[in-house]
This record gives sequence, C-alpha cells and structure tokens, in this order.
Amino acid sequence: MKRLLPLLVAAPLFALESQTIHSSVFGYYETKNYTNSKQKLDGRVYGMGGDIHANKHALRFTYENGAATTKKPPLSKDLANEKLFVRYQYALTNTLSLHLNYLNVLHDNIAITSGGKGYGVGGSYNYNKQLSCDISTYYNKYHDFKSYQSDLLLSYKTTLQSYKLKWSIIGKYIKLQDIHPNSFTHNAQNHYFTPGIKLHAHYKSYHFGAGAYFGKRLFAVMGDGFKLQHHAMEFKTTYIIGVGKSFNKFVARVQYAYSKADELPINNPNVTITNLSFILNYKL
Repeated sequence: MKRLLPLLVAAPLFALESQTIHSSVFGYYETKNYTNSKQKLDGRVYGMGGDIHANKHALRFTYENGAATTKKPPLSKDLANEKLFVRYQYALTNTLSLHLNYLNVLHDNIAITSGGKGYGVGGSYNYNKQLSCDISTYYNKYHDFKSYQSDLLLSYKTTLQSYKLKWSIIGKYIKLQDIHPNSFTHNAQNHYFTPGIKLHAHYKSYHFGAGAYFGKRLFAVMGDGFKLQHHAMEFKTTYIIGVGKSFNKFVARVQYAYSKADELPINNPNVTITNLSFILNYKL
C-alpha cells in the first residue's frame, strides 16, 4: 500500500460529495464520535487523492485510512482499515456521460467485510442547463454475502439574486443477498430504501451545503461511490451541513454530519454518530 501513496497524491481524486470542475489534488481529515455504542468510542479518517480531467475523460480516486478506539470487551483490539475508490468517466456528448466505479476494502482488522470489492456503472444526462439526472448501480461482494444498490439522483440549478443554487433529490435502493447463513448480518433486512435531499449554494468565493437522508440503509455506497459503509451498522437518519471558501487555487471546507443508527447483529438501537471533516483542495 505504501507504493500507492505517491501515485495517489500526484494523480486524481474526488470525495465527500464535493463538486469538482477543475483537475485537483486534495486531502481530508475526519473525526468520529459514538454515543450509546457497545463497540466503538471514537474514530478518525485520513484521505488523499486527486481528480484529473482531460478532454472527454475524467479519472478520480481516493485512498482512505481509518481507525477507531473500541470498547474492550466485547472487542479485543482497536479498529484499523484501508479503502480504495476509483471512478472513470467519459463524456459521450455534451449532455450524456458514462461512469465506472471500483471500491475495495483493502484491509479491516475486525470486520469480515475485509477484502470486499465493489463495482459500479452508471450514466448522467443533462436535459438542459438547469435540470440533470444520474442513474448508478453497484455490486459489492464480500466473503459471506453480497449487496446490490441502485441510485437515482435528480438535480436542478437556479439563481437567487447573487446566489447560485443546486437542489438534488436522491433515492437509494439496497438489496442484500446471502445474509441469513452468517452472523455478521443477523437482524438485517433483505431490502432497504433511503430517500434524501441536498442543497449546494455558491456566493462569490463562499460555498454552503446541506443534506439529509431518511429511511434505513445498511452496507450503503455513498458519495458518488467514494464512501462505503462496510460495517454492520443500520443507519436510520443522517443530517449534513458544510461551508467552504476559495483562496486563489485553494478551497478549504468544513463539514459536520449527525446520524442515528442501530448496531447489528447485536441489535443495539439508537446509536448516535457525529462526524467533523476538514477538506483542503488545490486546483491544478
């Protein structure tokens, strides 16, 4: 994995549901705190990568390193994991583009989802300068079970005085297969549907964002294929707010997320997770 790091810094990446129209490199740091969890106390995530655009091609990828302090017992050691995300996009026309995703849990020292791989395919279509849609499907294969996910994203751009606004509505459908023979997915449902809404506002050099997800989800692919929830935690609601500012070629952002979830398979309800993220982006 160490040999990958220089390549990841020098080439492309995209994460945290940011909007990138320039080639760029960036890094991020995220803190996590768990309340009412029977397994975790707090955690942190480091990520780096880039996003490169050349004519009709776009290549993005992220390397992510995560860790968490756990409760011992029931767990015997603290959590450590690594993930890799890749996305290639090709513009067929000015209005239609196709994209392929690759997701890999490179290592997890606790969860049986270690080594799991995911693949995604989808397309984006711009009806006009204001209205667009994106359809994506994902297939994730773990050692003991599989997941299938379909996403529908509808976006609408408008202006309000000096503000540029983008509204988005989201629908996520998740189907789990082979969940009953193993203990890791005990108490999981076979099907999940999660609706959501997002708002992005741009005013001069400032950026504002907010979003919310409702309905349960488990082992979900998030963030356009750059986030993967690979632990047995059934999320119920998530609220996100963020702010950013551009400084010449730099963009600095802060994002806060609040989630409610149930821990499976122990069926521990009403766990609260708070995330605070710091992202620095440099435009090439």
